[in-house]
Amino acid sequence: MTYLWIFLVIAIALAPLTHFIPSKRQRAVARMREHAAINGLFVEFRRAPGDAQSDQARTLYYGKRLPPTRGQERPTHAWLHRSDEWKGLNHRLEAPLAFRVLPNQIAAASIDEASCGVYWQEEGGIDEVELIVDALKAWAANLASNLP
Repeated sequence: MTYLWIFLVIAIALAPLTHFIPSKRQRAVARMREHAAINGLFVEFRRAPGDAQSDQARTLYYGKRLPPTRGQERPTHAWLHRSDEWKGLNHRLEAPLAFRVLPNQIAAASIDEASCGVYWQEEGGIDEVELIVDALKAWAANLASNLP
């Protein structure tokens, strides 16, 4: 009986520590972000262009840094992903070919002076991140080859 009481007291004392153990989802998200970082991307919270997401607090930007342009600024553009179609935001630009391999969970994509990337809420796994990595590497290579 004494051992039962000792076990019960130890269990009660250790119970609050279980809140610090990451959940399965938290571990999966950490693996996805690590995979992106290892493959040359950066991850940050950003506001998606246009009205791509209603839940702005959870929108993440997976981006690929671009080499600086010489002499002229890189134009900024954004595209929204709606019903399997990419639509240019404020411009009638056609979506880059690299977007064809992006997973359906992607809400938007954009390019600015420093990076090109996609916006999503990390719904998926490593397979989706691998598709994003491939698409952004292809897009960045295409952009770099078109530098003056």
